[in-house]
Amino acid sequence: MTTPFQLLEARSSMLGEGMLIRRALPHRERRMIGAWCFLDHAGPVDVGNGSGMRVGPHPHIGLQTFSWLIEGEVLHRDSLGYEQLLLPGQVNLMTAGQGISHSEESPVQRSPKLQLAQLWIALPDHKRHMPPAFEHYPVLPRCAIGGYETTLLVGEFGPQTSPVQVFSPLLGVDLACTQAASGSIHLREDFEHGVMVLEGATQITVPGFPPQTLEAGKLLYLAPGCKEIGLSNTGAGRLLLLGGAPFEEDVLLWWNFVGRTRDEIAEATEAWNSHTAFGEVRGYVGDSLAAPSVPAEIKSSK
Repeated sequence: MTTPFQLLEARSSMLGEGMLIRRALPHRERRMIGAWCFLDHAGPVDVGNGSGMRVGPHPHIGLQTFSWLIEGEVLHRDSLGYEQLLLPGQVNLMTAGQGISHSEESPVQRSPKLQLAQLWIALPDHKRHMPPAFEHYPVLPRCAIGGYETTLLVGEFGPQTSPVQVFSPLLGVDLACTQAASGSIHLREDFEHGVMVLEGATQITVPGFPPQTLEAGKLLYLAPGCKEIGLSNTGAGRLLLLGGAPFEEDVLLWWNFVGRTRDEIAEATEAWNSHTAFGEVRGYVGDSLAAPSVPAEIKSSK
């Protein structure tokens, strides 16, 4: 029997003042899950002292940035003029389209802990040159399954539908428990899926195969055709369930850009570094990020 899953380990790095970042996508063995093309888990980290998180103005094209806040506060500013404080349980969705720039930072008045998941969604070809936009979603559908408190981030889950507007068939669910929990999750067979553990350890059962135990920083990829998985925690934990129809378009992801050709990405890089596009982010105190030189070859999503 062909194994329908693939176990991947996120790459860890440090950002700023001791913030641990676990990057699960893109991975050298799995570039995308549906249109999900980037997944960072940041924290939990103590930001009570110092300046906290500070990510200076930087540009995007061809994607949507999806910020899911678990603990703390993040202040978003962008070149459209939006300034939005993101709180736990809320989502900020920024559609870059043809081009936008933004900054993210910890506000002066803040909680001592910060934890968030930052994801990117590749826009399909017919939407990737659309005008940029920003939406804040303060309330998302919630329900309980087998001791897990679920928050529907994107798509449809059981009878619920997320209000978050995306342009590809996608699923995003946060599942959290404060004590032992177990349950079964029905999956769409035409979707590929990924389960990323953020906190604790979760045992995942794919019918017909031995259980897999995932700790924080591990992602389990599930190929299309999987109908159901079982989840089990012996104590507190949190995980993300992502899914989507396999993305048929071949995309290039480099730095903060999602494009189709190297020339397109090189043009965006030159426009940002020469200050001829992407607008201005007002209110952020500090320098913008400079785009590095574009390599001669960029690895595609296929």
